Amino acid sequence: RHHRESVQLRCFLHSHFQCTVPRSEFHLEGDYLVGGLFDIHEVTAKLHNRPEAINCLSQPFVSSSHRRFQLMRFSVEEINNSTDLLPDVSLGYEIFDYCTDVQNFPSIFKLISVNGLIQAQNEPHNNLSKVVAVVGLYTSTETRTAAPFFMKNLIPMVSYGASSSIFSRKQIFPSFLRTARPNKDIMQVIVNIVLHFKWQWVAFLTSDNDYGNDGLDLFTKMIRKTDICLAYTNSLNHHTDYTQIFKRINAQNISIIIVFALERTAEVLIESAIQLNVTNKVWIAGDAWSLNKKLPKVIGIKSIGTVLGVCEVAMAIPGFSDFIHRSKSHARCESDGQQKFCNQVCNCSSLSPEEIFAADPSFSFSVYSAVYAIAHALHKVLQCGAGRCNRNVTVLPRMVLAELKKSNFTLLNETIHFDENGDPMFGSYSIIYWNDNGDAEVVGISTFQPSFHLLINNSKIQWYSNEDVPTSKCSQECKAGHVKYQGGIHKCCFTCEICPRDTYVNTTEDPYKCNVCKKTEWSAEGSTSCNLRVVEYMPFTSPIAILIMIGAVALEILTLAISVLFSINYNTPIVRSAGGPMCFLILGCLSLSSLSVFFFFGKPTPPFCILRLLPFILFYTVCVACFVVRSFQIVCIFKMAAKFPNLYSWWTKYHGQWLVITGAFVMQAVLLLIGYSQETPKPYDETLWSPDKIILTCDTNLKGTAGSVILLSSLCCLCFIFSYMGKDLPKNYNEAKAITFCLLLLIVTWMVFATAYILYHDMFIQILNSLAVLFSLYYFLMWYFLPKCYIIIFQPQKNTPQYFQGLIQNYTKTISQ
Repeated sequence: RHHRESVQLRCFLHSHFQCTVPRSEFHLEGDYLVGGLFDIHEVTAKLHNRPEAINCLSQPFVSSSHRRFQLMRFSVEEINNSTDLLPDVSLGYEIFDYCTDVQNFPSIFKLISVNGLIQAQNEPHNNLSKVVAVVGLYTSTETRTAAPFFMKNLIPMVSYGASSSIFSRKQIFPSFLRTARPNKDIMQVIVNIVLHFKWQWVAFLTSDNDYGNDGLDLFTKMIRKTDICLAYTNSLNHHTDYTQIFKRINAQNISIIIVFALERTAEVLIESAIQLNVTNKVWIAGDAWSLNKKLPKVIGIKSIGTVLGVCEVAMAIPGFSDFIHRSKSHARCESDGQQKFCNQVCNCSSLSPEEIFAADPSFSFSVYSAVYAIAHALHKVLQCGAGRCNRNVTVLPRMVLAELKKSNFTLLNETIHFDENGDPMFGSYSIIYWNDNGDAEVVGISTFQPSFHLLINNSKIQWYSNEDVPTSKCSQECKAGHVKYQGGIHKCCFTCEICPRDTYVNTTEDPYKCNVCKKTEWSAEGSTSCNLRVVEYMPFTSPIAILIMIGAVALEILTLAISVLFSINYNTPIVRSAGGPMCFLILGCLSLSSLSVFFFFGKPTPPFCILRLLPFILFYTVCVACFVVRSFQIVCIFKMAAKFPNLYSWWTKYHGQWLVITGAFVMQAVLLLIGYSQETPKPYDETLWSPDKIILTCDTNLKGTAGSVILLSSLCCLCFIFSYMGKDLPKNYNEAKAITFCLLLLIVTWMVFATAYILYHDMFIQILNSLAVLFSLYYFLMWYFLPKCYIIIFQPQKNTPQYFQGLIQNYTKTISQ
């Protein structure tokens, strides 16, 4: 059965796909053969997927591929003429014109067969093909189609142009190597060119094939963590509507167009751009067409803008020029009666050497190094040395593959070796610019070993605007202190919002976020950094603090002096009418209330914050309660005693005044205890009112003191009512007027403080608070007690029972009338 199938295959190959052609340059006899696959012709129209061969000679000629084809022939001849590499062994080749990825299978079958028979897998190695390796193919799509036939028996396939990432996967392509750098390296260069010129808003046009799709995937991944945005992308094929593409590009105001496409596709694109009058663009060409010789000479090419490109560093290959001239001078077309295989004819003998040299030289060194890599591997397999090789060695493709993977030799000052994926660890890229003369001028270089590095001489590039580097942005950069707000899918398209006070933006870390300053720092609106706040509080050593504390000490001394004076004159009418023993309670509470003044100064601490108002509120409540009682007693004595004698008797019998004072004290103490247990005053750093300062103060929560303040305010109002009712009492005995005046001053003082507290929260608000406390104490001391002291000391005649009795009798007569 196997024999019958082999015979059928041989008939298939020799009868159906063979044609008689003149002897060509596609075949060279040798001890060992290297296969070659070059797309000397290219199918430009879509073919029907029928299982039939195609005559590539009928398709358009590709001069750059023909140049690479000639370069392989030269490389083999140079190796055969070498006395060091493969001595006494001749290297031949079997080259095919591979113009399509779907209808060139006879060429592949020819390379892997012997006399029309293909060696079955796991069979003894009988009738082995002389083909030990294959050079090719150029495009990724062609390579992906052809490679599986060579992978089966581990026939080394060294590509000089297929750059798709999938070929690095050794589980799928175990015997594949390449001398052209993969797409990831090309994309790295292109992305860094865009970053170098600070372009952000770009379009990416690709061939509709493996090469283009892989490039787009890599580009999309590489720009994720950069400022580059892919504004528009499209795949180019035979049915592309270029008018619509350029309408979209212009509508989105895109100035940078990356074209990662094959040479023929790029030609159609650029020619369409010229016809459609596309102007003022920057074009970045991939390595497949950056050295195109036709486009820079096309009329109108300058109008489309500036063309930059990435290409393999040009390396002059010694002897190639002589080989071409020699080959053309000896050109012949012999017909030796042998039948040659299809697609091994070029019909390009009419090409002059100058036309060959004028073709796109891209991937020349890739072809040259691929042939030499195979030759060096074969040299190792044959154990060559001392001018001879071991011809007894049975050379198997997998043996050549093993040595290929270990390649390490120098070729034109370049060290040739591969990584574990079969990708080259040599080579670099030139950054070129199409100048006004139509030449590809080198303006930069990109290297990969030992690490990636890109260098571009901007001064060599003449931009289409004849000015600075063109810009390409979706949105203009935000002003300093503004953050970007991304509204759509593109991070390059944004609106700018100013950072509020006490925040800043660090554009190098995150331009989309306003960072909050530390508590000890501040910033104005629209800041890029924070400033340290000035820490302020009222120290004890401040002149104002010292004056206020002296006033508090003076109050203590005055209360003590008045207490002594009242003690000495305790049984006199003045002291008795002022309240008698109640006077000493009032003076004592005024003295204790003044302790609060001292806790408004110095660095706030929890105890200081508690004692800042606690003594004042608690003991001042007692003072006010005493004056409420005094005001009530005055009114009762002079106005209510005659009308409500029973009420007055009950009040005097049960000591109503002391019950009221005690009740007020206990109630205030309970309210303070409850309030402070829920909301204890604590140190607080005030930053809202003074943005550049930290004012150390106390956080006195209104919830904690609301009940106490309400009680104290109620007592003040009640006291005011009672004292106002006694405003028409005898002039020399009218204590109610003094109390009323003190309360009016008290109300005005705290209203002024409340207003200042609402409008002004600087450090000096603590000064105002301490003064309000101190003034509240001095009002009663000055307007209630000092007048009585004056009478005691300077008008003793008025401090007699007879004098007071006369005043009362006169006032009683006046009321009865």
